[in-house]
Amino acid sequence: MSVKHGLLALLKRGPMYGYQLRAAFDSATGGTWPLNIGQVYTTLSRLERDDLVTALPESEGQRPYEITEHGRAELKKWFATPVQRGDRPRDEVAIKLALAITTPGVDVAGVVMTQRTATMRTLQEYTRLKTQPSDLPWLLVLDAMIFQAEAELRWLDHCEASLLRRTPAPVPTDVEVPR
Repeated sequence: MSVKHGLLALLKRGPMYGYQLRAAFDSATGGTWPLNIGQVYTTLSRLERDDLVTALPESEGQRPYEITEHGRAELKKWFATPVQRGDRPRDEVAIKLALAITTPGVDVAGVVMTQRTATMRTLQEYTRLKTQPSDLPWLLVLDAMIFQAEAELRWLDHCEASLLRRTPAPVPTDVEVPR
């Protein structure tokens, strides 16, 4: 998700200033993606430059912003466009494990076990949070995090089974440089 579209969605509720937007973003996402206030104001400046929001007159030392018609159209387009798997950030766990397999001297089974333990703890924490009264947006974000943790555990099980079935080819440590 882009900060740009998140702020536009919040501004569709009504005019807000930067600190209100940051608090509303944290509330809507359950704090899973904390925003730096500088990032909020930088994004607001770009949104204003691109005619997606407009700054309102300052009130009580704060400058509220509101979404423009162009901003509403952009937001509508964003909501109607699916997120592609390739648009998501790289999976650091998959990259770490791929590198562990090809790096001499790394206990790959230990890397898998360490990640499994951390993911299990995270899953337990998310499950505990589900027992607390919450609003629907946070519960849906929490469900997504639970499903992702469960999927990671299944993938780690698969990795472990694959490691037991296959012994990777030795990685050359002495590479001859052509002259």
